[in-house]
Amino acid sequence: MELAVYSIDGNKTAKTIDLNDNIFGIEPNDHAIYLDVKQYLANQRQGTHATKQRNEVKGSTRKLRRQKGTGAARIGDIKSPLLRGGGRVFGKKPRDYSFKVNKKVKALARKSALSYKAKDNSVLVLEDFSFDTPRTKQYLELLERFNILDKKSLLVIPESDRNILLSSRNIPKAKVAIASDINTYQILNAQHILFVESSIKEVENILV
Repeated sequence: MELAVYSIDGNKTAKTIDLNDNIFGIEPNDHAIYLDVKQYLANQRQGTHATKQRNEVKGSTRKLRRQKGTGAARIGDIKSPLLRGGGRVFGKKPRDYSFKVNKKVKALARKSALSYKAKDNSVLVLEDFSFDTPRTKQYLELLERFNILDKKSLLVIPESDRNILLSSRNIPKAKVAIASDINTYQILNAQHILFVESSIKEVENILV
Protein backbone atom coordinates (compact mmCIF):
# COMPACT_ATOMS: atom_id res chain seq x y z
CA MET A 1 0.00 0.00 0.00
CA GLU A 2 1.39 3.39 -1.02
CA LEU A 3 0.59 6.54 0.94
CA ALA A 4 1.49 10.18 0.40
CA VAL A 5 3.72 11.87 2.96
CA TYR A 6 2.43 15.14 4.41
CA SER A 7 4.27 18.03 6.02
CA ILE A 8 3.11 19.33 9.41
CA ASP A 9 1.69 22.33 7.54
CA GLY A 10 -0.96 19.99 6.14
CA ASN A 11 0.42 20.01 2.60
CA LYS A 12 1.12 16.91 0.55
CA THR A 13 4.82 16.52 -0.28
CA ALA A 14 6.34 14.91 -3.36
CA LYS A 15 7.34 11.90 -1.29
CA THR A 16 5.40 8.66 -0.91
CA ILE A 17 5.94 5.68 1.34
CA ASP A 18 5.14 2.00 0.83
CA LEU A 19 3.45 0.34 3.77
CA ASN A 20 4.42 -3.28 4.28
CA ASP A 21 1.48 -5.50 3.29
CA ASN A 22 2.57 -8.04 5.90
CA ILE A 23 1.68 -5.45 8.55
CA PHE A 24 -0.88 -3.09 7.04
CA GLY A 25 -2.53 -5.42 4.56
CA ILE A 26 -3.20 -8.76 6.25
CA GLU A 27 -6.55 -10.45 6.84
CA PRO A 28 -7.35 -9.27 10.40
CA ASN A 29 -7.65 -11.89 13.12
CA ASP A 30 -10.43 -10.75 15.45
CA HIS A 31 -9.73 -13.36 18.11
CA ALA A 32 -6.10 -12.27 18.44
CA ILE A 33 -7.31 -8.67 18.82
CA TYR A 34 -9.78 -9.77 21.49
CA LEU A 35 -7.10 -11.58 23.51
CA ASP A 36 -4.60 -8.73 23.32
CA VAL A 37 -7.10 -6.02 24.25
CA LYS A 38 -8.49 -8.19 27.06
CA GLN A 39 -4.98 -8.66 28.45
CA TYR A 40 -4.22 -4.93 28.23
CA LEU A 41 -7.40 -3.97 30.09
CA ALA A 42 -6.88 -6.72 32.67
CA ASN A 43 -3.38 -5.44 33.35
CA GLN A 44 -4.78 -1.97 34.08
CA ARG A 45 -6.80 -3.33 37.00
CA GLN A 46 -5.18 -2.79 40.39
CA GLY A 47 -7.00 -5.70 41.98
CA THR A 48 -6.88 -4.03 45.42
CA HIS A 49 -10.60 -4.51 46.17
CA ALA A 50 -11.31 -6.16 49.52
CA THR A 51 -14.38 -7.00 51.59
CA LYS A 52 -14.71 -8.60 54.99
CA GLN A 53 -16.05 -12.11 55.27
CA ARG A 54 -17.83 -13.53 58.28
CA ASN A 55 -14.66 -14.44 60.14
CA GLU A 56 -13.24 -10.92 59.69
CA VAL A 57 -16.18 -8.82 60.86
CA LYS A 58 -15.94 -7.45 64.40
CA GLY A 59 -18.84 -8.48 66.62
CA SER A 60 -20.13 -10.86 69.27
CA THR A 61 -20.42 -14.56 68.60
CA ARG A 62 -23.41 -14.89 70.92
CA LYS A 63 -26.36 -16.71 69.40
CA LEU A 64 -29.07 -14.04 68.91
CA ARG A 65 -32.05 -16.25 69.78
CA ARG A 66 -32.71 -19.84 70.68
CA GLN A 67 -32.82 -22.40 67.91
CA LYS A 68 -36.43 -23.55 68.33
CA GLY A 69 -39.75 -22.36 69.68
CA THR A 70 -39.81 -18.75 68.41
CA GLY A 71 -41.54 -19.41 65.10
CA ALA A 72 -38.79 -17.48 63.31
CA ALA A 73 -35.97 -18.82 61.20
CA ARG A 74 -32.94 -20.11 63.02
CA ILE A 75 -30.05 -17.65 63.16
CA GLY A 76 -26.50 -17.58 64.45
CA ASP A 77 -24.40 -14.63 65.58
CA ILE A 78 -24.58 -10.97 64.57
CA LYS A 79 -21.85 -11.48 61.96
CA SER A 80 -24.18 -13.56 59.77
CA PRO A 81 -24.18 -12.49 56.10
CA LEU A 82 -27.98 -12.36 56.28
CA LEU A 83 -27.87 -9.41 58.70
CA ARG A 84 -27.00 -5.81 58.04
CA GLY A 85 -23.37 -5.20 58.97
CA GLY A 86 -22.54 -8.87 58.69
CA GLY A 87 -19.80 -10.41 56.60
CA ARG A 88 -19.99 -10.81 52.83
CA VAL A 89 -20.57 -14.21 51.27
CA PHE A 90 -17.65 -14.96 48.91
CA GLY A 91 -16.52 -11.34 49.21
CA LYS A 92 -13.91 -9.85 46.89
CA LYS A 93 -10.28 -10.24 47.85
CA PRO A 94 -7.11 -8.68 46.40
CA ARG A 95 -6.03 -10.56 43.29
CA ASP A 96 -3.92 -10.25 40.16
CA TYR A 97 -6.00 -10.07 36.97
CA SER A 98 -3.07 -10.29 34.54
CA PHE A 99 -2.67 -13.28 32.25
CA LYS A 100 -0.24 -14.38 29.55
CA VAL A 101 -0.67 -13.91 25.80
CA ASN A 102 1.96 -15.34 23.46
CA LYS A 103 4.23 -12.86 21.67
CA LYS A 104 3.17 -14.10 18.23
CA VAL A 105 -0.49 -13.60 19.09
CA LYS A 106 0.21 -10.08 20.34
CA ALA A 107 2.11 -9.25 17.15
CA LEU A 108 -0.73 -10.67 15.04
CA ALA A 109 -3.20 -8.53 16.98
CA ARG A 110 -1.24 -5.34 16.30
CA LYS A 111 -0.92 -6.21 12.62
CA SER A 112 -4.66 -6.90 12.45
CA ALA A 113 -5.49 -3.57 14.12
CA LEU A 114 -3.18 -1.66 11.77
CA SER A 115 -4.70 -3.44 8.78
CA TYR A 116 -8.18 -2.38 9.89
CA LYS A 117 -7.03 1.24 10.15
CA ALA A 118 -5.31 1.11 6.75
CA LYS A 119 -8.46 -0.29 5.11
CA ASP A 120 -10.50 2.52 6.68
CA ASN A 121 -8.06 5.14 5.31
CA SER A 122 -7.37 6.24 8.88
CA VAL A 123 -3.58 6.24 8.54
CA LEU A 124 -1.60 9.42 7.79
CA VAL A 125 2.16 9.68 7.33
CA LEU A 126 3.96 12.89 8.30
CA GLU A 127 7.47 14.08 7.64
CA ASP A 128 9.84 13.83 10.58
CA PHE A 129 9.41 16.87 12.80
CA SER A 130 9.92 18.22 16.28
CA PHE A 131 8.98 21.35 18.22
CA ASP A 132 11.54 23.85 19.48
CA THR A 133 9.63 24.29 22.72
CA PRO A 134 6.63 22.54 24.28
CA ARG A 135 3.52 24.41 23.09
CA THR A 136 0.03 22.97 23.14
CA LYS A 137 -1.09 25.55 20.56
CA GLN A 138 1.35 24.12 18.00
CA TYR A 139 -0.06 20.64 18.41
CA LEU A 140 -3.64 21.89 18.22
CA GLU A 141 -2.82 23.66 14.96
CA LEU A 142 -1.30 20.44 13.60
CA LEU A 143 -4.49 18.50 14.32
CA GLU A 144 -6.67 21.28 12.93
CA ARG A 145 -4.83 21.25 9.60
CA PHE A 146 -5.83 17.59 9.14
CA ASN A 147 -9.41 18.15 10.41
CA ILE A 148 -8.99 15.73 13.31
CA LEU A 149 -9.04 18.19 16.19
CA ASP A 150 -12.32 16.84 17.57
CA LYS A 151 -11.49 13.19 16.91
CA LYS A 152 -9.37 10.67 18.78
CA SER A 153 -5.87 10.65 17.32
CA LEU A 154 -2.65 8.74 17.97
CA LEU A 155 0.71 10.13 16.88
CA VAL A 156 3.41 7.45 16.60
CA ILE A 157 6.97 8.77 16.94
CA PRO A 158 10.21 6.77 16.56
CA GLU A 159 11.65 7.72 19.95
CA SER A 160 10.79 9.79 22.99
CA ASP A 161 10.48 13.50 22.20
CA ARG A 162 9.87 15.62 25.29
CA ASN A 163 8.57 18.68 23.41
CA ILE A 164 5.99 16.69 21.45
CA LEU A 165 4.88 14.74 24.51
CA LEU A 166 4.44 17.89 26.61
CA SER A 167 2.66 19.70 23.76
CA SER A 168 0.02 16.99 23.44
CA ARG A 169 -0.64 15.86 27.01
CA ASN A 170 -3.29 18.50 27.80
CA ILE A 171 -5.40 17.61 24.74
CA PRO A 172 -7.99 15.02 25.85
CA LYS A 173 -8.44 13.18 22.55
CA ALA A 174 -4.83 13.37 21.36
CA LYS A 175 -2.36 10.65 22.36
CA VAL A 176 1.32 10.19 21.52
CA ALA A 177 3.11 6.83 21.60
CA ILE A 178 6.60 5.60 20.84
CA ALA A 179 6.72 3.11 17.96
CA SER A 180 8.18 0.34 20.10
CA ASP A 181 5.44 0.76 22.72
CA ILE A 182 2.22 0.94 20.70
CA ASN A 183 -0.37 -1.67 21.55
CA THR A 184 -3.56 -2.99 20.00
CA TYR A 185 -5.84 -1.06 22.35
CA GLN A 186 -4.24 2.29 21.47
CA ILE A 187 -4.50 1.56 17.75
CA LEU A 188 -8.17 0.58 17.88
CA ASN A 189 -9.12 3.36 20.29
CA ALA A 190 -7.83 6.05 17.91
CA GLN A 191 -9.97 7.22 15.01
CA HIS A 192 -6.89 8.45 13.13
CA ILE A 193 -3.27 7.32 13.40
CA LEU A 194 -0.48 9.69 12.41
CA PHE A 195 2.86 8.03 11.76
CA VAL A 196 6.04 10.06 11.64
CA GLU A 197 7.92 8.85 8.56
CA SER A 198 10.80 7.25 10.45
CA SER A 199 8.43 5.52 12.89
CA ILE A 200 7.09 3.33 10.06
CA LYS A 201 10.50 1.64 9.85
CA GLU A 202 10.54 1.11 13.61
CA VAL A 203 7.13 -0.56 13.52
CA GLU A 204 8.21 -2.77 10.60
CA ASN A 205 11.38 -3.82 12.43
CA ILE A 206 9.30 -4.90 15.43
CA LEU A 207 6.45 -6.66 13.67
CA VAL A 208 8.01 -8.19 10.56
